[in-house]
Amino acid sequence: MGFNLKDNVDVKKEVGWLIPGLEVKRWFLLIFFGSIMIVLGFMILANVRPIYLTLELIRKAALILPTNLLAAVFILLGSVIFFKGWQKTTLSIMDMNSSKGNSSILEKLYRRRKLNKGAKVVAIGGGTGLSMLLRGIKKYTNNITAIVTVGDDGGSSGRLREEMGILPPGDIRNCIAALGDDENLITELFQYRFKTGEGLEGHSFGNLFLTALISITGDMVRAVKESSNVLNIRGVVLPATLDDMKLVAEFEDGRVIHGESNIPEAGGKIKTLFTEPANCKALPEALNAIKEADLIILGPGSLYTSVIPNLLVNGISEAIDKSNAKKIYVCNIMTQPGETTDYSVASHVNALIKHAKGKKIINAVLVNNSLPDNISEGYAKAGSIPVKLDMENIAPIGIEVVSQKLIQENKEGLVRHSSNRVARAVYYWYRKNAHK
Repeated sequence: MGFNLKDNVDVKKEVGWLIPGLEVKRWFLLIFFGSIMIVLGFMILANVRPIYLTLELIRKAALILPTNLLAAVFILLGSVIFFKGWQKTTLSIMDMNSSKGNSSILEKLYRRRKLNKGAKVVAIGGGTGLSMLLRGIKKYTNNITAIVTVGDDGGSSGRLREEMGILPPGDIRNCIAALGDDENLITELFQYRFKTGEGLEGHSFGNLFLTALISITGDMVRAVKESSNVLNIRGVVLPATLDDMKLVAEFEDGRVIHGESNIPEAGGKIKTLFTEPANCKALPEALNAIKEADLIILGPGSLYTSVIPNLLVNGISEAIDKSNAKKIYVCNIMTQPGETTDYSVASHVNALIKHAKGKKIINAVLVNNSLPDNISEGYAKAGSIPVKLDMENIAPIGIEVVSQKLIQENKEGLVRHSSNRVARAVYYWYRKNAHK
């Protein structure tokens, strides 16, 4: 489903530039017509007699206007057209050549132009699940908006949040890096984590970079935008809210636990999740992206600390409900002790709908249907089991189930989503249902 020149068009390199959608041929035509006009101008100036039918109009004009003036007009106009076409062609090719990789300029240009015309995708979540999804979905479209939770209060993000009074940058940083060029040294630098150094140990360069930009600009959104420009990412990354949102969970045994990092450690079953303050306002840009989306993807990721927190921000659930986009939830493969112990697919879906106040936020759920034969014993020791697909409980909800192999192969028996497989499954489902 990805855009590969070899897969889409079986042509020789010599005619590859004729492929529709490259937006280069138009500039070649400008160069061509500009050149013709320059030649015609010099022909008039030299009093050359071209074929009568072709230049009759010019001949009549020459009877009215002075020859030198008419020639000057053609040469000047032709030069402007020529250099405009040359400039646009050069910029297009330089833009492709500036990105690293082994692909030819032609293939890069074809891919970029096609991706620019891809579906408008909004991915909602946080943690490693969202960044995993973005790495795959950027191969299908450049029109991506990642809406990221800002409830994190642990690790480097938690320290910066407490010491600097800013929103946690970690999940936002991961999404920016995921949408960047995988082979880009700047992207690797953005993800670099200091292993030693007083005050630096445990921090990532990207977190510190974002923190510095926030201090300079005074605005998280602008800081994220500038960081995205540095990495030349494919899409936009937005925090769900600019409010200082903290997560609070009420458990079925009556306990109330504060803080995203404390909730999974508390043990027990979560009854409901809410935020402090209670009325966090959604970022207007995020609501607008949801409104204009063709495809909205929720998850994968920690259900209660990465996905649901976005739905608690005022306006987001409502915007998803009203959006005409196709909506799909990527369910986790394994249960997460402390958050989704013994949860089935229906349990995940019901939790989403409950915290969205019953609104229609998903049309389908994507589930994994394959597990490694040598699944790691560490899962059982931690109390993590595969999420069961309980069709008998899904059917009454009216949610379509899309079942695919979503895991990536590994020798250790670890169960991890494959970004390519998840993105392929999601985009195939969208294309199949786009006009329904």
